[in-house]
Amino acid sequence: MAFGLAATLVLPAAAPAAAAPIVLKVGTTQDLSTLNPFQASLLVDYEVFTLNYDMLVGFGPNNESVPGFAESWKPSADGYTWTFTIRSGMTWSDGKPATSEDARWTLQYYLEAQKAGLSLGYGYLDPYVSNAAITAVAAPDPATLVVTTSRPNDRILSMYLPIMPAHIWKDVPVDKVGDFPNTAPVVGSGPYQVVEWKTGQSARLVRNETYWGGKGGADEIVFQFFPDATNAMVDAFKNKELDYIRNPTPLQFDQLKTLSGAVAINSPSNSFDQLNFNCYDKDIPNGGASTKAFRDPAFRAALGYAIDRQTIVDRVLNKYGSVGTTQVPPWQRAWHIEPSGIRQFDLAVAAQKLDEAGYPLKDGKRFDKEGKPLNLSLQFPNSDASYPKVAQFIQEWFGQIGIGVSPRSVDSGALGTTEYLDSSIPPDGQLKYDMVIWGWVGDPDPNPLLQILTTDAIGNASDSQWSNTAYDSFYKAQNEAPTAERRHDSMAAMQQLFYDEAPYQVLYYSDE
Repeated sequence: MAFGLAATLVLPAAAPAAAAPIVLKVGTTQDLSTLNPFQASLLVDYEVFTLNYDMLVGFGPNNESVPGFAESWKPSADGYTWTFTIRSGMTWSDGKPATSEDARWTLQYYLEAQKAGLSLGYGYLDPYVSNAAITAVAAPDPATLVVTTSRPNDRILSMYLPIMPAHIWKDVPVDKVGDFPNTAPVVGSGPYQVVEWKTGQSARLVRNETYWGGKGGADEIVFQFFPDATNAMVDAFKNKELDYIRNPTPLQFDQLKTLSGAVAINSPSNSFDQLNFNCYDKDIPNGGASTKAFRDPAFRAALGYAIDRQTIVDRVLNKYGSVGTTQVPPWQRAWHIEPSGIRQFDLAVAAQKLDEAGYPLKDGKRFDKEGKPLNLSLQFPNSDASYPKVAQFIQEWFGQIGIGVSPRSVDSGALGTTEYLDSSIPPDGQLKYDMVIWGWVGDPDPNPLLQILTTDAIGNASDSQWSNTAYDSFYKAQNEAPTAERRHDSMAAMQQLFYDEAPYQVLYYSDE
């Protein structure tokens, strides 16, 4: 759930030399977890690294391709090769030349990881390179980058990955990239650079005077973090200690937008919030879900009838959102396809479906197929004030069909570690969770939100550990489809399969 409120603030194009620096103070309920883009997992992590670094190709106001690290580009006649022109005279924030070699090194780094069968850090960024079918990169001169692909496609123009300074990162082995702290001051090519980070408190960015693009109005940007402290963030905004805040509760948003001088911003977002299940289908010593029921799609689907999504939208979001169905938000109008057989809230139907699937009710308690009572853990990050209220509803509804639920708020970083399988070490003790309420934010292209549910995502981006060969095949087909129409057909099949198998129960699409 995300809203933005900004105090009326007029920023000149450039401050007079003798004037005090203009500082834009931003409040967010998330706590920055890293300065290493390969380890970025939270929205605030992405917000910061997109200020520090350029993408090869940027995104315009309507998600169109615009100059980024490259100022222009063109495909070959057969579509297998892309040639990018890197602007001359560009430098990194430390004054070193920024050239095509940095772009070549960045893409080659991903190729080396792929060859070694490794993910770079958390692996969220890796699929951009594989989706673009990149096979080789070359920098014949400082202003030219040549990229070869295994099939004609334009996904290379929508890669949401930063171009890194080779002279800073070149000695970091691909299997150790997650350990690289990338300490402040960060060296980048973006409009602002992190010069100070106080964990759990704030991050300060200053304008990159060597930036090639337009200058931002603020000399400095300070992100202040309020994890599990939405009220404190709102009070700071009221006291004019913050210029912009993100993620007040819907009720706070309605109250704050009436303040004199406050500007309220909300619109449909490219995101969804879900109840995701631990579907991992292998036994883990001292780990894994508390019941094998989550491996059963019939069990997962039945729980969908016990969630009143409209009530959540009305009473938790104050109607700032819409009921959720698939992993592709309606914001992506060209690709969102509503599934058939939409589950309606009906506790009697939920109970019937569970009975039919082999999960009997005895003396008010629901049991799994191994005869164990279903008492499920429900975790959620402390960065969203809406989640405790959603958890309370789920606890109440599931309780009425005989399933015990124990909700618990958890630090975002700790929860991220809990629900992701670290495949570099033995699985013993890992994935100790049943259900998690959290959310995902997408890109202009739906691939990232589709990819997190593939088998290949287990061990990096997957938070459900769901594996389905048909889904994997549809993902490959849509990614390699020669036309938008063919891609649309495969994507429709993916969304229907996802809905039927229910590794997630998508709760809602919140406003931004």
